[in-house]
Amino acid sequence: MAKLVSKTYGDALFDLALEQNSLDSVTEEVKVLVEVLANNDELAKFINHPKVSKEEKIDVVEKSFKGRFSDTIVGFLVIVLQKGRFDEIDAIFGYFMDRYLEYKNIGVAYVSSAVALNDAQKAKIEAKLLSTTKYESFQMNYTVDNSLIGGIVIRIGDRIVDNSVKNQIRCMTKALV
Repeated sequence: MAKLVSKTYGDALFDLALEQNSLDSVTEEVKVLVEVLANNDELAKFINHPKVSKEEKIDVVEKSFKGRFSDTIVGFLVIVLQKGRFDEIDAIFGYFMDRYLEYKNIGVAYVSSAVALNDAQKAKIEAKLLSTTKYESFQMNYTVDNSLIGGIVIRIGDRIVDNSVKNQIRCMTKALV
């Protein structure tokens, strides 16, 4: 259900921003708003409190964000509050950002390696990904996972390339059993 809500509202915001030729500015506002909501526990508690009326919540959102964010974003937040879906706002904005990146042809790659990679290795991995995928650029996320023993694991969306020693050992164990 949550996925359906985030898709419905995320698509609505994306289509509206695209229609108004304000996709880039709305995306920047969404990034700022996600940070504001993540760093303001009191606002989140107030908005999600069951004893506070929708009208009070809407009033606080309008007073807090009007003038700082576009009418598109403020209006969107009001609609989300009116429909009682503010508890899904993180998922909605997450879906919106995923759709934006896909529209702009930007891939998001998660690379795990057994040891920290140097800049030359990172550049080589990114170049290889650019040449083997449809994306024009990538947001690269690197992590170190000692349990891999050696090699790397790359995840882009639901695709995974596992070239780790850990995986090779697992495959050999399966073959021997």
